[in-house]
Amino acid sequence: MDFLNIEKIILQDDTRGMSSLYERINKGFIERSTDLLLNRKGKIFICSGFYILNSKSPETDGPPGAISLGKTLEALGNDVYFITDKYSKPIFEGMSERNKVLEFPITSHVESSKIANDLIKNYDPQLVVSIERAGLSIDGKYRNFRGVDFSDYNAKVDYLFEQLPNSIGIGDGGNEIGMGNYKKEILDLGIYSNPSVITTTENIIASTSNWGAFGLIAGISKKIGKNCLPSVEEGKKIIKQTVELGAVEGMSGESKPWVDGRSLEEDQICLRDLNGLF
Repeated sequence: MDFLNIEKIILQDDTRGMSSLYERINKGFIERSTDLLLNRKGKIFICSGFYILNSKSPETDGPPGAISLGKTLEALGNDVYFITDKYSKPIFEGMSERNKVLEFPITSHVESSKIANDLIKNYDPQLVVSIERAGLSIDGKYRNFRGVDFSDYNAKVDYLFEQLPNSIGIGDGGNEIGMGNYKKEILDLGIYSNPSVITTTENIIASTSNWGAFGLIAGISKKIGKNCLPSVEEGKKIIKQTVELGAVEGMSGESKPWVDGRSLEEDQICLRDLNGLF
């Protein structure tokens, strides 16, 4: 199985220009990200949770991928903590051990930098991963895919990525943590007018961020010789669970088990195809 096949699978059915971006950037990010993860055993932070303004709830893209990646990393002997804000905290507490969910307060830049520093000193994480988490844009705001400022509802976990040397970002639109790696290309292609400026050691792009996380799990599976991916049915179950815990479909803001405009069945083509590689 070629790692580039994984990248093609997670970029299928793209609706946000990620396939065009893929042609402009260094390919092989799944294998590089996999190697980075497997070489950093210990405590790992996973940041996720994206607030949807019109529904006042977090979206279904992000938590399923974060929880699935967390389970994979725990099975490999790592100690995983989920970092999120108060809006997404119930989602993660409902799908993992409560003591493994750390709330990052929504506060000033100065306070956020101190909180990030304290978390690093107290937990000593070897690596931090972001999955569908908004990153500061070039105008100093957090903006959603429509370009609307929602800074008042987004904790500044970006400071973890500035203070830790090893990091992975996963995104699907241009406004997420890690997309700063491709800021010039995103602007040149006209994909997004206010891209995130937050960079990561490696950055994975995909048609949805959940798919990017599943691609990373597929990469890990290839390296260790064991399929760690959720099954299609498990994939459906975890999305339904996020909705039961209060998540909404990001495009419509509706309480339904869809992800970024895709129905439950349409969303599972990624897991179906990735599992088909093993």
